[in-house]
Amino acid sequence: MNAIFTDASFQNMVNIANRYSISTNAVTDLTYTLMPSNGTMAQFNIPELGGGGQWMLGGMTMVGDMFNNQLKATVDGLCFELSNLINQGDIQYKPLPKPKNQNGFQSSNWWGNLGFPNSTGSQNGTSYAIFSNINRLAIQQNGEVIIFDTLNNQIGGVGQQQGGNYSVTFTSQFGTVDLNTLPIVSGKEHIEKPQQVNNNVITKAQIAPIIEETTHNITNTDLEEDIFGKIEKLASLKDKGFITLEEFENKKTDLLSRL
Repeated sequence: MNAIFTDASFQNMVNIANRYSISTNAVTDLTYTLMPSNGTMAQFNIPELGGGGQWMLGGMTMVGDMFNNQLKATVDGLCFELSNLINQGDIQYKPLPKPKNQNGFQSSNWWGNLGFPNSTGSQNGTSYAIFSNINRLAIQQNGEVIIFDTLNNQIGGVGQQQGGNYSVTFTSQFGTVDLNTLPIVSGKEHIEKPQQVNNNVITKAQIAPIIEETTHNITNTDLEEDIFGKIEKLASLKDKGFITLEEFENKKTDLLSRL
């Protein structure tokens, strides 16, 4: 069953449907496909929008009738407006009622204070909750809750896994997500997992020389392009989860101060 949108969110979708002269149901169905990726992509099959189609923010728009440019423009406009509303927090799901414990009192969600997930489920004794808007994935297995940073993965699929540490597998726009490569935000805090670059396992200790090489040996004669290039390298390390946002900002500030 799909989650229920808040009244304000539904009204925003009604307004868009009226402007584009299409049904509210079509806009609602399209919004459901955008929510798991926080408004960055959609894969849909809506008869009113030409059947099957795909959309990606800042990228492609594909519809069943590939030569119907008017339909393509309509889908692109709809997805773009809905994406903006999702990012601004103007389209949200209603919070689920908290489950009651055996004493009849409402208990907290097993994933803690992460807020309302885009989707939840349970397979083979493993529960999961996906929070696309904050890049978090919560997994509960054998009574233990682990929170992952999903980095730039927009998780959109869940399946059953045979073997491994977890009984479920997740997919994103990049394919199957290897949970062993995702930073752990909470749970098993004392386990330092190796990170991967180009399929070669490296550790935080090995990342440090890369950071130092990137930020040192800069003289007053260096061109601005060199410094900006080094900042881009640091940004790449951050996006891949090798350094934290705080570490990136500190190094970037150091580099910019030398201009």
